[in-house]
Amino acid sequence: MPRFSVIVPVHRVQAYLHECLDSVLAQSFTDFEVIAVDDHSPDASGAILDAYAAADPRITVVHLERNIGLGPARNTGTARARGDYLLFLDSDDTLVPGALRAIADRLEHTGDPDLLLFGHARTYWDGRVVRDEYHGLLAPGSGPEVCTLAERPELLRASAFPWNKTYRRDFVRRERLTFPPGWYEDTPWTFPALMTARSLATLDRVCVHYRQRRAGSILSTTSRRHFDVFAQYDRLFGFLDARPELERWRGALYGRMTDHFAVIHASAVRLPPTARAVFFRRARAHCRRYRTPAGALTPRASARLRLRRALVRLGAHRVFRAFARAGAVHRPLLVRLRTARRRARTAVLRLHHGLQRLRPLDARLAVFSAYWNRGYSCNPAAIEAKVRELAPHIRTVWVCPERYAHTLPPEVRRLEPGSAGHWGALARARFLVSNVNLPHGHRKRPGQTLLQTHHGTPLKHMGLDLRTYPAGADGMDFRRLLEHTDRWDLSLSANPHSTLVWERAYPSPYTTLEFGYPRNDVFQHATAADVLRIRAALGVPETVTAVLYAPTHRDYRRGWLPDLDLARLARDLGPGFVLLVRPHYFHADPAGPAAGSPPAEELPEGLLDVSAHPSVEELCLAADVLVTDYSSLMFDYANLDRPLVLHVPDWEAYRAARGTYFDITAAPPGPVVRTTDELTELLASGAHAAPHTRELRAAFRERFCPWDDGRAAERVVRHVFLGEPVSALPTPVPPTERHPAPAACPAHRHGATAQPPAEESAGTRQPPPAEPQPPSAAPVPTS
Repeated sequence: MPRFSVIVPVHRVQAYLHECLDSVLAQSFTDFEVIAVDDHSPDASGAILDAYAAADPRITVVHLERNIGLGPARNTGTARARGDYLLFLDSDDTLVPGALRAIADRLEHTGDPDLLLFGHARTYWDGRVVRDEYHGLLAPGSGPEVCTLAERPELLRASAFPWNKTYRRDFVRRERLTFPPGWYEDTPWTFPALMTARSLATLDRVCVHYRQRRAGSILSTTSRRHFDVFAQYDRLFGFLDARPELERWRGALYGRMTDHFAVIHASAVRLPPTARAVFFRRARAHCRRYRTPAGALTPRASARLRLRRALVRLGAHRVFRAFARAGAVHRPLLVRLRTARRRARTAVLRLHHGLQRLRPLDARLAVFSAYWNRGYSCNPAAIEAKVRELAPHIRTVWVCPERYAHTLPPEVRRLEPGSAGHWGALARARFLVSNVNLPHGHRKRPGQTLLQTHHGTPLKHMGLDLRTYPAGADGMDFRRLLEHTDRWDLSLSANPHSTLVWERAYPSPYTTLEFGYPRNDVFQHATAADVLRIRAALGVPETVTAVLYAPTHRDYRRGWLPDLDLARLARDLGPGFVLLVRPHYFHADPAGPAAGSPPAEELPEGLLDVSAHPSVEELCLAADVLVTDYSSLMFDYANLDRPLVLHVPDWEAYRAARGTYFDITAAPPGPVVRTTDELTELLASGAHAAPHTRELRAAFRERFCPWDDGRAAERVVRHVFLGEPVSALPTPVPPTERHPAPAACPAHRHGATAQPPAEESAGTRQPPPAEPQPPSAAPVPTS
């Protein structure tokens, strides 16, 4: 018998049915059956089901001779089910990749409970994906791993859908649970299931995408069939009457009922205008019929919610409508008040900024920021640290909100973005350093130095080169872009390729500093002990091969969905590997995990979500292999002289949508693959570290890492902050003479082209000498 029976009721969903079925059949966990019930659908849904069943024996199709409705159609599928667990999936919704594997693992971990609740997200026709508002109830630590409803009564507040749970089939049969006919059929199913389950567990992971159709769903249909809700609550309270041991839940269900009535009545589309008063009278009658006895346990509610419930119980239709209209008026008024307050605050801050500009510049103040104020990172962070070391007379401040404060070193002062302190510092600081643009309202003063560090070597088109790539430009204001670049005094470059691109894509009269990227200095200074310390903090053993998977953002695609089947890759590689998954920073947040990421304890074995790790440089040091696609991280990781693999399943689409400066597949830093199977074979066989790959890396480093010798930050600080001429700065050490941090896994320690001297131990590697070197034959421009 299969582990899961996935029951899919089908009626007039031909436009969405393929996507629904594909989402199930593509799951990495394959021990399931699909029972699709064609509820006498008048469109092509039945034929679609038959075609899928002919191609995949796991699908069973039941064709009904008449339309019986969503609930009875589910019952039909349940009667045919053979699986240990039942999963209901509406035919316009989809399973998220890896959902069945995560559910199966959680069931095994919790001892096969009667019922498992998992997360879902609403997906809108305009591309938005919004997680269920009650997902906090599923979070680890919110209660016992396995419990009953009596131990976690707050679970009654979870969304009452049948498809965001999985049910042990024996439990459903034991309690004789069935779906009733009519709309709102989930009410007499969900609550009895929660109340009678002898064991409950939760999974804090989005497993289902709940499609919000622009038209055609029950919730957007105007009909008197919404009156079916009264019969459904009759059934629910009838179930309670037949089970005296469940009486304790009457108060909570009574509150859910009155709230449900209020939501339906308040909807602008569900009820015909002529039916609203009648609906409200029926609601009042139900509230009186099932009135909670005095002293019964009733969950706490807000004053606003208590008032709304009271109006429903009293049948005060006109007062309720007035209350709803007042709320509709109140909300726009609040919006206008907030807008006015925001404008007033902006005006005050501009006045403050203007007054601060009248004061002398503070020659000992430097303001730093990175990635639109997303914490302490990248080139600005490396420069800030070096300023404190080489120029301690300069006070440094970092701009980021409170939620990123934990990323800052203890000795660095934080400025809240948009605060008076922030605008005052922008007005008076002698030095301004960022890897993105500063606030548009800021006007650089004479005497200020603005250093643009950038945040990667450009493979994809940037700046003005995006004018013919609307997907990449995404509405970019090129005139404003040039206004910002005209404020740059200095532009930092990592290699000659970057110099050419920046000067063409951002044509302004700044000076280019060809010093290398300070964020890469750590690769030359870190020791073997540092690498082991980082791996230990991540939970990665020394003897396994750590593979960092770090894909980039796609301009032609919303959100982040891995192009690799990560769960299958980790499973197929086995215990000798661990995958560190790091999405692009658009989707990874140092203040929290990537959107939609499952909690660490729910990830498959051999897979670690490192999206919340504040330092990508540390992740690079921990990794023995980097797998990426078109991310600029490849240019940084190449400094470590460790194996690099390019996974490029959509190279043609990416290049067409964004544009690239060269064909990375023609001159790659390592092997190039397109599928999960190819990558699995490459890593498992060790071909990713074959001798010819070292030649690819060597050529790549020579081209893109000529100045990243571990002293880039020093060159920046000595030249920009201490005023030393370029001729006095240390000449970059050639890549072939560098000694980057060794890989931790013994199988990959031979990867570097140049090994450390024999007398160096793991904990005593010294940084490159600090004495100035003779100037290079081709000096870089000075400011």
